[in-house]
Amino acid sequence: MARGWESKSVEQQMETAEADKESVSPKLERDPEMLRRVQGLRLARRQVVQQLENATHERHRQMLQAALAELDRKLAAEGQ
Repeated sequence: MARGWESKSVEQQMETAEADKESVSPKLERDPEMLRRVQGLRLARRQVVQQLENATHERHRQMLQAALAELDRKLAAEGQ
């Protein structure tokens, strides 16, 4: 059973990576440093969302929601 979940997760990660590649703006293509920052922020955001889906303790959920808001703010500042 665990193996099935693991392969599903890998498949989902691969699809997400492909979607990220397709959503790269021309501005990011010209600036590899900005592209690296945006990709790092997107990865961090996906991890926080996944943790938020599994979080059960209210204080932990609040912390994750604050982290998600901060990541969204940074992505908006980068133009994403």
